[in-house]
Parts: sequence; structure tokens; C-alpha cells
Amino acid sequence: MSVRQSLLTILEQGPCYGYQLRTEFERRTGGTWPLNIGQVYSTLDRLERDRLVERTGVGDEGQHYYEITDAGRDAVRLWLTSPVSRTGATRDELAIKLALAVTLPGVDVAAIIQTQRTATLRALQDLTRMKMTSDAPTSADDLAWSLVLESLIFTVEAEVRWLDHSESVLVRARANAAVAPRPVDGDATRRGRPSKATEEHAR
Repeated sequence: MSVRQSLLTILEQGPCYGYQLRTEFERRTGGTWPLNIGQVYSTLDRLERDRLVERTGVGDEGQHYYEITDAGRDAVRLWLTSPVSRTGATRDELAIKLALAVTLPGVDVAAIIQTQRTATLRALQDLTRMKMTSDAPTSADDLAWSLVLESLIFTVEAEVRWLDHSESVLVRARANAAVAPRPVDGDATRRGRPSKATEEHAR
């Protein structure tokens, strides 16, 4: 999630101070990705350093207002008109967990998958229920939340399909391992000498 571009986009609508930006971001995204106020101000510092925003004044309670610059407006237009890059693989905790689990002895990977599937299906049910009880969008904020909610639903549905696929791959891998030929004496075979069983049979 790009906090930097999101804050710039909001500032294009008018000057804001930090808490206003956090409130506006969470309102426009349905509170799905809450922001830490420290993250907001550190992002504003970097935007100011890069001359994409500038401080324009101080409010009655000492709040520093920020206003977007022309360079900032150009950055917003570029972000809105450019596709989101999917070339870099983001770290997914579930994928990492399963990848490590299949390499560890004594780990019940099938149980991990089943536990996760139960939790993911529960999350899908909650999201679907939320969608069913939501009214038809009557404002831009409602429409924004509807799009975010549907994105979450599609993401969770994809996770369920991936878990099902992973379970099938695990079953096939176990079946292949069960029928794979195994040397009688692995150490002897690796040294290029006949195994002990072969030597005894020759005698």
C-alpha cells in the first residue's frame, strides 16, 4: 500500500494537517488499512524533503498545514494513470510458512493447510455477510468502501483456491515419494560399491 501517493492524492483536494490526512484516508478506504499518525508525519517529512508538499501555516492549536506543490500534482497524475507493478514478489506470511513447513521433518503440513482454510473461510463468510448487509452505494465514500470490500473478498477467495491447490500438490508429492525406488544401502550406493545385501547374496 502506498501511503505516500495516497496522502498526496488527498492533499490535491486542499491543505491538511496530519490528523486530517489520517482521518480522510481512513474515511475514503472504509478504515480497512488504519494509519499510524507517526507514519503520516514521517511520510509528510519525506514529501516535504522531496518538494512535493510544503508547509503553509499553523492552525489555532499548533497544527502544521501542508499543501501540495506542482511537482506533487504531477506525481499524483502519474500514479493515477500508471498501472500498479506486480513484478516484485511481496512477502506473504502464509506462503512463506508453507514453503518452510514442507522442508521441515515431522511437520504436519496438511494440518497447517486445514487450520488456515478454516480461518480463511471464516473470514470469507464475515466479508460476504458484510457485503450482503451493506446498502447500495449512494455516495463516493460508499462506492469507495464497496470497491475495497469486494477486493478483500476476491483476495480471500483466491487464498481458499490456493490452499485447495496446495493440498492437492502435497497429496501428489506424498504419493510419488511412496513409490520412488530406494537403495538398499544408500551409503554403499553413493560410494559406487555393491551393498552389503548384494555382497552376502554373491557369497
